[in-house]
Amino acid sequence: MTRQIDILVSGGGIAGLSAAAALGARGFSVLCVDPAPPVREMAETGADLRSTAFLQPARALLDEAGLWERLAPHATPLQVMRIVEAGRGAPVIRDFDAADLGPLPFGWNLPNWLLRREMAARIEEMERVEFRAGTGFAGLTRREDRALVRLTDNSSVAAKLVIAADGRASPVREACGIGLRTRRYGQKALAFAVTHEKPHENVSIEVHRSGGPFTLVPLPDHEGRPSSAVIWMEPGREIARLAALPVSDFDIEATARSERVLGRLHLVTGRQAWPIIMQTARALTAQRVALVAEAAHVMPPIGAQGLNTSLADIACLVDLAAARPEGLGDRAMLDTYAERRAGDIALREHGIDALNRLAMAGGPLAQGLRGLGLGVMHDVAPLRRGLMRLGLGKGR
Repeated sequence: MTRQIDILVSGGGIAGLSAAAALGARGFSVLCVDPAPPVREMAETGADLRSTAFLQPARALLDEAGLWERLAPHATPLQVMRIVEAGRGAPVIRDFDAADLGPLPFGWNLPNWLLRREMAARIEEMERVEFRAGTGFAGLTRREDRALVRLTDNSSVAAKLVIAADGRASPVREACGIGLRTRRYGQKALAFAVTHEKPHENVSIEVHRSGGPFTLVPLPDHEGRPSSAVIWMEPGREIARLAALPVSDFDIEATARSERVLGRLHLVTGRQAWPIIMQTARALTAQRVALVAEAAHVMPPIGAQGLNTSLADIACLVDLAAARPEGLGDRAMLDTYAERRAGDIALREHGIDALNRLAMAGGPLAQGLRGLGLGVMHDVAPLRRGLMRLGLGKGR
């Protein structure tokens, strides 16, 4: 028999679980499916070793979904963003402090594997929400009033709305025939976690030289030592070399690339590499289907914009669904969603693309321009505050 539900969420990553919890908290019946088995510990095979920085606006969505209460004890506040231009000569260093904008930090950082564990635990408490790990999307038939969705466990559901939160290779997007625009940079990113000699003091640090930024984001202490998550962006061939180094050699190279801003670094997790692209779906919706997160847009990991743009997608859908539940998934709702999100997504994509191209550039001219630009952006107070608000999603 075909099960009748309000919403089917394809994808059990951070975005998909957030959407399921947020919509379930508004009273909708939700089934979230993901073909991968759940990973609940950092050491398990398949654990996502990246971290996510939830910026201020995301906290409201997490609060409403009943998620923040579970996440807060594990969250590390991000009070200061320090940018280091480490070209030739003396480095240019500027601190962007959240205190300029108010009492809250810019955001809070958590490991991705822990996020998925805690979000899945929250969903287990919710009567009208189910997370079915190990089951994926197999196909759909869209009709005027609902979508009939086939799942890989041979079951089927009829949903008023299907949310594609199933990643950059989204099978739901493909089933809807929605094309992509893709920009490749020849870069890859390496994600891992380290301990270090100096405390991070809740300061997130981006070190720029060439090839891409080296970013350290605060984490809770690891076995009594200060710890940070790292995203290291370089040309693909260099990332392959770094990923294959013995730990002792890798520690030396990572410490040198960090400019020793936190002293010596020591690798405490595995290393995960993935290609850096800019990818945009040519449409955000299809009949009875909404695309969110990486199914809709993929950005280089700069400024914590990717996942926070994804949560803005979800917050928009939640608001529209709650405002007119009788129109859940209809053309009017989906047209409004696409209209509201397209401009913000495009703005962030253009900004991240420009920043990444500038960060990749080598040579004295590019380094000098980055240092000059960093000084102007920080030292002109109205510009500094405006850029910080923009980064938080609070302005244009």
